[in-house]
Amino acid sequence: MATPAKPVPDESDEPRREHRQRVLKGGAIITGISNSEVSCTLRNQHEGGAELKITVEARVPDRFLLYVPVDGIAYRCEVRWRRNERIGVRFTGTEPKPRLHYG
Repeated sequence: MATPAKPVPDESDEPRREHRQRVLKGGAIITGISNSEVSCTLRNQHEGGAELKITVEARVPDRFLLYVPVDGIAYRCEVRWRRNERIGVRFTGTEPKPRLHYG
């Protein structure tokens, strides 16, 4: 079971530098645990990360692969914050479509 991530304080009190594009995209959180996937919805996205909506009972580790079919990309993600059914993630890299993705 994953340990919940603690909010990471911003480096400064400056407003966010990156505009967050509102989106409504389906995604799959690939945890690497027995090739399991957790469905999610991307609510906003920018070059450095995204906000995901998941079910409240979903268990999501602090690091995972996020596959977004409409982008055709898998983003390596690191959880920055958690609030109820929302998770903020930072992208740490990309990979091609995972071979084990069910969709």
